[in-house]
Amino acid sequence: MEITVETNIKAPLESVWEAWTTPKVIQEWNGAMSDWYCPKAEVDLHEGGKFIYQIERSDGSEVVHFEGVFKRLKLLQLIEYRFIDGRRASVHFRENSHGTSVHETIELDPSSPEAQQTSQHGHIMAYFKKIIETNRLLS
Repeated sequence: MEITVETNIKAPLESVWEAWTTPKVIQEWNGAMSDWYCPKAEVDLHEGGKFIYQIERSDGSEVVHFEGVFKRLKLLQLIEYRFIDGRRASVHFRENSHGTSVHETIELDPSSPEAQQTSQHGHIMAYFKKIIETNRLLS
């Protein structure tokens, strides 16, 4: 089973791509809720390269690690990756007249409720949009 989350961001394609792939910026948006934050983000952006994200509750009660390998990349268009547990995901980036659309499809973790995962990924995408549109995190 998989889900898709998407948004349109009022920003140039290059800026959106950079925000999605730059560790310092990932740390700004990858917590997605006020009681979560991302203290660690490592990205080796090439086919066969790895990523590691650590997301924590602010009170220290929970830590979640996301790790995987980039399987296919098309600069400014596509990122396909596989989590270490074998689940697949893809992110498509497309420039349009209103900015940039980001379309992410994620194979769900069978050990967690679908509604919870859908909500979490939706919150992350919405927060990503908010951070990019309201902050000047990129050079």
